Amino acid sequence: MADEAQTDTEETEDAPKKKGGKLFLIIGLVLLLAGGGGAFFAVYSGMILAPAEHAEDTAPEVKDDAPDVAFVPLDPLVVSLGADGSNSYLRFTAELEVESRYESEVSHLRPRVLDVLNGYLRALQAQDIEAPAALMRLRSQMLHRVQIVTGEGRVRDLLVTEFVLN
Repeated sequence: MADEAQTDTEETEDAPKKKGGKLFLIIGLVLLLAGGGGAFFAVYSGMILAPAEHAEDTAPEVKDDAPDVAFVPLDPLVVSLGADGSNSYLRFTAELEVESRYESEVSHLRPRVLDVLNGYLRALQAQDIEAPAALMRLRSQMLHRVQIVTGEGRVRDLLVTEFVLN
């Protein structure tokens, strides 16, 4: 029994030593994580290891290569779609991007442009418009028709500002 008592006292003496070792290990890991996080923040925010700043690089160069364009607004169009009487209507509004030197010529031809667009849109069915890529396809078709009416090189783009199907 004396041996058992001695064994119990040895086990109880070892237990506090193991808890103390685990405590130091946990405190060490917490300090390691805190130090790593602090170092990351210091580098990320630029407090240390930041690139040198140059005073002359503060103002970037601005190029004046913007094209000289004007926008010619088109009147809104409301067209009924389909011959089946389903009462589907399309409300369409757009602007034409033209070079400034052709703005007056294209503005003068707006009634013809509206006539071409109205005829094209009336020929469409509701399912032609509901496809996911329909707007891109319709836009390219309408731009091609407008370029034919206005003349080569006058209209650069057709910007659709409203395209609503009721």
